[in-house]
Order: sequence, then structure tokens, then C-alpha cells
Amino acid sequence: MIDDAAQIQLGIAYANHDGIELLGDLYLPKSVKATPALVAIHGGAWVGGVRTAFQYWGPYLAARGIALFAVSYRLATKGKTFPQAVQDVLAAVQFVRGKAGEFNVDPQRIGLLGASAGGHLASLVALGCAKFSGGYPHDAFASVSADVKTLIGIYGVYDMLAMWASLQMQTPKDNVVEKFLGAPPMENRQLYFDASPLSYATFANNKIPVFLATGTEDDLVDRSANTDAFLLALKQAGFFVRTCIVAGAPHFWMNDPIDEPTSYSGFLAPRLMRFLAEKL
Repeated sequence: MIDDAAQIQLGIAYANHDGIELLGDLYLPKSVKATPALVAIHGGAWVGGVRTAFQYWGPYLAARGIALFAVSYRLATKGKTFPQAVQDVLAAVQFVRGKAGEFNVDPQRIGLLGASAGGHLASLVALGCAKFSGGYPHDAFASVSADVKTLIGIYGVYDMLAMWASLQMQTPKDNVVEKFLGAPPMENRQLYFDASPLSYATFANNKIPVFLATGTEDDLVDRSANTDAFLLALKQAGFFVRTCIVAGAPHFWMNDPIDEPTSYSGFLAPRLMRFLAEKL
């Protein structure tokens, strides 16, 4: 499938984990060699969502010289998928780097982009790669580095204990954080620490530039407990970090058309491109 902005390849198998084939959609710039690339992770509270959430961002970025690989990962619909979902995303990064020659991607310029639960998974892979690697040695590119050059988190979840507590107030019988992790914090607090990107905002990781975006009216992921807290921790650890605070924006707007009048995605786009031009 080809459009005016990008070469598009849908449904590429990037790994097979525990009998589940994992797929991604690739958006490539036309006639560009050694392009930078983003691996994109959709949201959906770890139990839903689809990779077509990036159907507008793929062509938009490709038209501006950046490849995008939007992936599916295992969802916690029948039971916990931590750390399996993290390892799926890690494998996607390894796949893009392993296929860099075929895709005309620069293997040294690969970043991660995630929204909501996808922002959580992207952050864990970007900052906690070493902890989560080695889960699937049979992968074709299991020995390839999963290091990334940049991290972009859009209204992400960065403190799993804070998110669990917030959901307990709203939907105590259907706490998706607990479903994803497989236990409440009262049973295993170490689990919540290990699953929180906030825990990896350390001096050792501060070579990775970070871009964080969120809305002022997010009705699902509390900004102060997540984006603001993560931002502070990153700054304290010496990260280069930039923010985009979108006035009036709720949750779930990354899926919207970028060129739509007054689009929140349209507000984000040029600011994100400036960051990528400098850091990817």
C-alpha cells in the first residue's frame, strides 16, 4: 500500500512470543537513505487499543523524513502481561535495528514513542532495557541492542502505584493496573517499583533525551502524579527533557487527525518535530 507521503507496509511480523505472532505497521519516507525511526506503542490501558492509532502520525512523520513502526503487543485481557508486554516492545526495537539495512533506517537513530499505556511501556524499554532484556532468546534479533536514542511519552503512566490508587477510587472492581501486573501493591510493592518508569530516572540513564506531552484536562491519568512527577525526577537526574502542555486537552487525542482545525495533535506536531530534529 502506497500513499503520497510514505511507503506503507502493514502487518509485518516482528516476533513470535509464546505462540503469539506480533505485528507492526511500517511507514517509510520515500527515497530517503539512513532515515531515523520511531517505534510507536499504542495506548488502551494495557487491555485494549490498536496500532492503527498511529495511522495519521505514520504518514506525517514519513513525509518529514522519519520512519515509524507502529506495533501491537500482548494485552492483559486474560491475565497479567507484565513483563511480557515490555519484552514485546523491546523486541520491536531490536527488529527495526536488525532490519535497518533493508528498511533504510539508521540503526543509531531509533527512538520510542508511546501514548498512555504505550508511554509507560516505551519508557520502561527506553530506561529499563537491561532489566527486561533476554526474555526471548529465540527471537531472530535477540542479540541486537535495544538501546534507543530518544523517548517520547504522551500522557503516559509513569508511577504505577499512583495510577493503581487513582483507579481504586474510580473502578475498584476493574483496576487495570492490577490486572496488568497480576497483584495489588499490598501483595508485592517491589513489583510496582519495578514496573514504574519513575524508578529508572537515574544518573546512569540520563544520556537519553526525553519529550513529555500531556493535556491540562486529562480525566484519566493524573498529570501531577505522573507527567509532572516524572519530569521532576528526570530533571533531578540530569536528563535533557522538554515538555508540551496542551491547554484544554483531555486523554485520548493522539489518534486524532493532525491537520484537523484546532487539533490537539496539530498543536503537538511542530513542537515534537523540533525536538526530533535536535535529538533524533
